[in-house]
Amino acid sequence: MPSLLEQGRTHDCGSLRASDDGREVVLFGWVHRQRNRGGRIFVDLRDRAGITQVVFGPDLHAEAHEAAGGLRAEYCVAIAGKVKSRGENANENIPTGAIEVEGTAVELFSASDPPPLTIADDERLDALETTRLRYRYLDLRRPSLQRNFILRSKLATLTRATLAEAGFLELETPYMVKYTPGGARNFLVPSRLSPGKFYALAESPQIFKQLFMVSGFDKYFQITRCFRDEDLRNDRQPEFTQIDVEMSFATPERVFAAMEELVTRQWRELLGVELPRPFKRMTWAEAMARYGNDKPDIRFGLELMDITEAVKGCGFSVFAEAPYVKGICVPPEHLKSFSRGRLDKLTDFVKKREHGGAKGLGWAKIKEDGSWQSPLAKALGPELCTTIAEQMGAVPGSTLLFVADDFHTTHMALSSLRLELRDSLSLLGEETQWRFLWVTDFPLFEKTERGWVSSHHPFTMPRTEHIPLLDEDPGKVLAQAYDLVLNGNEIGGGSIRIHRSDVQAKVFKVLGLSPEETQQKFGFLLEAFRYGPPPHGGVAFGLDRIAMLMCGADSLRDVIAFPKTSRGQDLMTSCPGPADDEQLGELYITHRPLPGAD
Repeated sequence: MPSLLEQGRTHDCGSLRASDDGREVVLFGWVHRQRNRGGRIFVDLRDRAGITQVVFGPDLHAEAHEAAGGLRAEYCVAIAGKVKSRGENANENIPTGAIEVEGTAVELFSASDPPPLTIADDERLDALETTRLRYRYLDLRRPSLQRNFILRSKLATLTRATLAEAGFLELETPYMVKYTPGGARNFLVPSRLSPGKFYALAESPQIFKQLFMVSGFDKYFQITRCFRDEDLRNDRQPEFTQIDVEMSFATPERVFAAMEELVTRQWRELLGVELPRPFKRMTWAEAMARYGNDKPDIRFGLELMDITEAVKGCGFSVFAEAPYVKGICVPPEHLKSFSRGRLDKLTDFVKKREHGGAKGLGWAKIKEDGSWQSPLAKALGPELCTTIAEQMGAVPGSTLLFVADDFHTTHMALSSLRLELRDSLSLLGEETQWRFLWVTDFPLFEKTERGWVSSHHPFTMPRTEHIPLLDEDPGKVLAQAYDLVLNGNEIGGGSIRIHRSDVQAKVFKVLGLSPEETQQKFGFLLEAFRYGPPPHGGVAFGLDRIAMLMCGADSLRDVIAFPKTSRGQDLMTSCPGPADDEQLGELYITHRPLPGAD
């Protein structure tokens, strides 16, 4: 008789139902749990589709019962048997709970050492994250993570189908490229065949997808790996995956329409959610003014109120002399959350550098008669207090929170405070909301100590009416750039690109690049643009981040199969590691010990 492996699997471990009663089946998978109950042995068999309970008994099949007694957690096995309805004893906690399989044969594929972590869903985790990453192949057996990666796979497949149906061509670009200045630090790859020279790992396919437009391919997309040597956090990894798109003869509206079609189909077919279209639009200036953030979470209120003009010339110098004075009005139902101790903690919160580094936090509670309970009341005076309260929409019981500082500090501190209040006051409720937002019209440049730098990249087209300002006042130039934001997370961004050589030259001049420097760094692209480039633009979505949000995961590490730690290390393979002298010699590289190292 052929082995169970040769016979083949008839069903996965998540598909059997009461309608299969009496069916002969063969299942493959891993022993999730084995229990001996008075001569009956119960085995929960698991694969990526789910869990099926199998029961063995000497009266059912003596040989199979004996074999089942030797099974342990994570043994990889095949089991044959007959499906039997459990009737009133059904387990409603799992999809296969209406049945069990009476085991008649067991075939052991491989045994397992006792696993160093429990293969269970998140609520039953018994291992530190370092252990989970060290044994990632076991961590990936957990049903919750497997569901994440099944969804991620479907997301990629659906993306390809949707874009292909819309006429986009899937084209590849190189990973090893010429280093060009951008917004992120590149990984460098030494060339053995060109001693002393280096490739850069592409931080995005940006320039190459523009060259595809010059080549006349019209519509391009790619699900591609990108590489950035940056400091890491929960939503950032050194290698990540982009859904990269470019279109010829594009306008922002055409890009929005194509991408909204993609996103609404993703949510409809993968989550069963119908998203309203068109997505909400908001300029960068409005987003900063109302939320202090260019990726605002618009699922709740607590918008920023500007009282700068109201307090100019007042007797309180902290407000009177600050470039910006803005605040948040918290509704009366949360009044009890703002004890003096809590207000002190919020003050410490906004003072932290990662939350804005503000000098302090002003506060006021509005009493029943409209007067203020606040250290600021005397300095501002009752008339100004009333004016501020009216401007901020305060009523008795409201709590007002203020920051006075420069533009960056004021908005960053209040934005961080707003998000902290969202979580601490449970402002979102339990129901999942999906609020998409296009943020548009970003500044083309940012002023730094080194001069002007590109807010996005140097190939972003300014608004047509702002082109004369490139010579007159670069700080006022707005870009034809846009980000797609979901629930306070930037999931994608793009722009219309510069295709006019005269505009590109003006942008490079503002950035302080000489003709020689531009030729050295971007000469091949500028040369291509001498041969009839079409107007074009595009966008790139973070596939990892979209998958993370769809899955409700807390970290990108829950949707990236083999992620790095916050220090960029792969604990499973002990990577990065040293190279020996022979390898370095082939690359004409000499190892230099770090200062102070032994």
